[in-house]
Amino acid sequence: MTRRFDRLDEVWPAGLGRRLGAMCYDGLLILAIWIGLAAIHVLASRLLLGLPAERLGVGVIQVMSLRGLLLFGAFAFFAFFWMRGGMTLGMQAWRLRVQTTEGKAIGLRQSLVRYLVGALSWGIFGLGHLWVLFDAERRSWADIASGTRVVVLPGKPRKGG
Repeated sequence: MTRRFDRLDEVWPAGLGRRLGAMCYDGLLILAIWIGLAAIHVLASRLLLGLPAERLGVGVIQVMSLRGLLLFGAFAFFAFFWMRGGMTLGMQAWRLRVQTTEGKAIGLRQSLVRYLVGALSWGIFGLGHLWVLFDAERRSWADIASGTRVVVLPGKPRKGG
């Protein structure tokens, strides 16, 4: 059963600034994950396959296996957090959440579509992300394609005021 989020009437569509802020935070986390995965790839190539140091990163198999590992690692990061609670660590810092249009947690298929369309959006000079500025509902291409939306969560009330 898909988890339905609460307090749906207290959220509003996220603008470009918050989205970019969360992307920067998450980008640093992805970089750390990629460093770890690259180290694992090097260790596996050296220890399990017995490749000499000068052969690392040479050839189609070496290059494609590393690229595939890095792409899968990034997708696993996003899919895990999006499906679990709708928020990556960067999104938590900026009080953002991705959810279905009905206010539920997204599934694996929606995560994959968001990931692929989001990457494509960067590939064409960020146009898919800049679309937030022109869409009446502040949706990016990834939101539109996956049937999701990114919302801003209300802040916690301050005590004693």
